[in-house]
Amino acid sequence: MMQQQSQTTPQHDTAPIRLLIADDEHLIRSALEALLDLEPDIEVVGGTDNGESAVELALELTPDVCLLDLEMPRADGIEAAERIGVELPQTRTIIVTRHARPGVLRRALAAHVSGFVPKSTPAGELARVIRDVAAGKRYIDPEIAAAALTAERCPLTERELDVLRATRVTSSVQDIAEQLFLSPGTVRNYLSAAMTKLGLQNRQDAAEHAWQQGWI
Repeated sequence: MMQQQSQTTPQHDTAPIRLLIADDEHLIRSALEALLDLEPDIEVVGGTDNGESAVELALELTPDVCLLDLEMPRADGIEAAERIGVELPQTRTIIVTRHARPGVLRRALAAHVSGFVPKSTPAGELARVIRDVAAGKRYIDPEIAAAALTAERCPLTERELDVLRATRVTSSVQDIAEQLFLSPGTVRNYLSAAMTKLGLQNRQDAAEHAWQQGWI
């Protein structure tokens, strides 16, 4: 884990780093595309506004690096990164987020994300991170890394997290059951266990707490 500002310098005699950008905030994505495309060793090859099409574009364009917003419709940045990593193991991924909750960092590392940076990162520094990640290194923002070391440990199982994650999309137990290929009774048991562990009275509050902690 690299926690110091990169000192990597651009290489002008090699092929540019092919970059895909996914962010549902159009102004931010357009600004990143314009600024990063000015870098002599970075070529922005595509952009999109949701996680699902980010995966599709990555499979089509095979970029060297994908810069993915954490919170996007259809699939969040970490889910997209995980799917891209399975299909394109040579493509590296960087998550950018406005809400850098420590639990999200743990999710990102589990998904083999190579970089994790806040949206406040200046374009010049972001370019340096992209270069390092393309070279096979890892970059985690130092403040996010420090916060992760002191964060509350998640008491929930993976299945309990799955049902809470689905609860943020639908309040229907039947819909959650179909989505996760579980019986409604099993979903209710997982929800009840999660609420009990968190000391909360309803599944919406439990899902919100898990999201605020960055567990889902």
